[in-house]
Amino acid sequence: MSRIEKSIDISRSPEEVFSYVMDPSHMPEWQESAVAARKLSDGPLAVGSRIHVKRRIGRREMPMTMEVTELVPSRSWHFHGLDGPVRGDVQGTIEPLDDGRRSRLTLSVDFESHGIGKVLVPFMVKPHIRKEMPRNEEHLKELMESGAR
Repeated sequence: MSRIEKSIDISRSPEEVFSYVMDPSHMPEWQESAVAARKLSDGPLAVGSRIHVKRRIGRREMPMTMEVTELVPSRSWHFHGLDGPVRGDVQGTIEPLDDGRRSRLTLSVDFESHGIGKVLVPFMVKPHIRKEMPRNEEHLKELMESGAR
């Protein structure tokens, strides 16, 4: 599998970027394909937390459950899909820039495919994500720099 990786610099601190990105309720605000997202337990995100995400890919809505497998506050995270024919594997890192006044966000995504996903991933999902990821990061940058919290 070949990962898709994109980075963007954001004029907000790593703590602010991390706080916004790690709130699942914000996913539909900055990710085009995210229709809805919610944490499946109370309390802050932690290793083992699960997130239910519904994405629209083409004309289909695809529900999925993601599990937090790594989490270093304000620095990095790793989510892994647990169900469905297309299971995302998402890694994120935030590097401080300018003594922590700005941040470099890097997102890296790959997919496991099961059943029909073996056809969907190479021909539909990956091409869609390659186009969407840079737009998502630009939209996140705009939201963050205009004061989103």
